[in-house]
Amino acid sequence: MITPVQVPTRRFGRTELQMPVFSTGGMRYQQDWKDLSPEEIQKESTQNVRECVQRSLAQGIPHIETARGYGSSEAQLGEVFGEIPREKLIVQTKIGVGEDLEQFKQSFETSMGYLKLDHVDLLSIHGINTHEELARSLEYAVPQMLKWREQGRIRFLGFSTHGPADVIMQAAFSGCFDYMNVHWYFVNHDNWSAIQAAVHQDMGIFIISPNDKGGRLWEPTPKMVDFCSPLHPMQFNAMYCLSRPEVHTLSLGVSKASEYELHMDGLKWYDEREAVSASIAAKILKEVDAHFVPGWHRTYAAGIPTPERTPGGIHIREILRLYTWAKSMDMVEFAKARYNMFGNAGAWFAGEAPGEFDDAALYEALAHSPHRNRILPTLHAAHEMLKGEEVKRQSESEKETE
Repeated sequence: MITPVQVPTRRFGRTELQMPVFSTGGMRYQQDWKDLSPEEIQKESTQNVRECVQRSLAQGIPHIETARGYGSSEAQLGEVFGEIPREKLIVQTKIGVGEDLEQFKQSFETSMGYLKLDHVDLLSIHGINTHEELARSLEYAVPQMLKWREQGRIRFLGFSTHGPADVIMQAAFSGCFDYMNVHWYFVNHDNWSAIQAAVHQDMGIFIISPNDKGGRLWEPTPKMVDFCSPLHPMQFNAMYCLSRPEVHTLSLGVSKASEYELHMDGLKWYDEREAVSASIAAKILKEVDAHFVPGWHRTYAAGIPTPERTPGGIHIREILRLYTWAKSMDMVEFAKARYNMFGNAGAWFAGEAPGEFDDAALYEALAHSPHRNRILPTLHAAHEMLKGEEVKRQSESEKETE
């Protein structure tokens, strides 16, 4: 018996959708990272998808999000959606901008065929990560999306991004998009200026991967558990994000229906979210600074050049961020998984793979950093702690294309 939980809702920007503060992401309960024929899809796997969607709806979460790049997810959801009245669902899928209009159109038709829907509520361009991808999106993808909207095949236009804040801000200020899927959480504030730009355009804000990219919180370190008590680290991060009215919904990447329980239980702190998350955050940040210097958590990124302007193309700011959490909160496995993606994920994860550092060139590039003399030994310490086997994006390691 599922205990009903009243999930709060927020106005999703100018879409005027009443969006639950939790959304169900569709990249972890699918069978495979590649497309499968109906004969290849296992009944047990689709039953798992069905149970996740049913639990989502029972908990007051009608927003189901997936992507053309999530392998069998769309096809399996399509089987389940046919069993549910369409008006009870808010469906989002994402398609890559591709190299030309025809490829973009074909991706959409493939998605709609798998989902077995006559329309999706939210259609995102999957991965506006660079200025070049944004330019292609504005050139032919957005005009085509507007045509689909006129035809009633989509309701609202958006984009997802793993790109830098300046690209996200430019996309937001284009005025073309109703919402965006973006990374932002307690351990990563880099995109806050971009979120503010989107809010200026009255866009919906969907936070993606808060429990994985937000610190591998589904497998938290004992130290993180201790500092977040009485909340679970996932619950703390959720309350921290939702303490900002600019944030409308967080993705829950569940793999099975039982994984909703911890998130639903965390809602008992929703009315106290600002006070409880601020108290925990203050304790953690005090611990962070104790491992470095006073104010480190606020100033380590100051004056750091972008990877394009850094000798060797390394992403100094991101390396420092990862090392900060690894050293202060024992989040080594999280930091290793990210650190060893450098050079392997293209625009989805910027920065070349760190190797032999050119200390003299880096020192010169750090002329505007208040921590100039500290950063070079910190980069070497980070490399010694975090360097391991190369890591690819999960989709690529599973031979999935996006």
